[in-house]
Amino acid sequence: MKVLVINNDGGGFADYVDVAEEMTVAQLFERQMGAANPSHYLIRVNRQPCSSDQVLQAGDRVSITPTKIEGASC
Repeated sequence: MKVLVINNDGGGFADYVDVAEEMTVAQLFERQMGAANPSHYLIRVNRQPCSSDQVLQAGDRVSITPTKIEGASC
């Protein structure tokens, strides 16, 4: 099935990706972001906050936005 992934990290991109049935948000994050720490990102499905064990559905829109911007001072 396909879901839209919007990655706002760095240069950012948006693209439809194929995911397996029953894939969770955590599994998609790991596949897309590798070893990145999920606690450093705001992850939403269809513009709503989600849990890491939420199962994705065909046509979902997943956005991944960093909460910490590299180089920014406190």
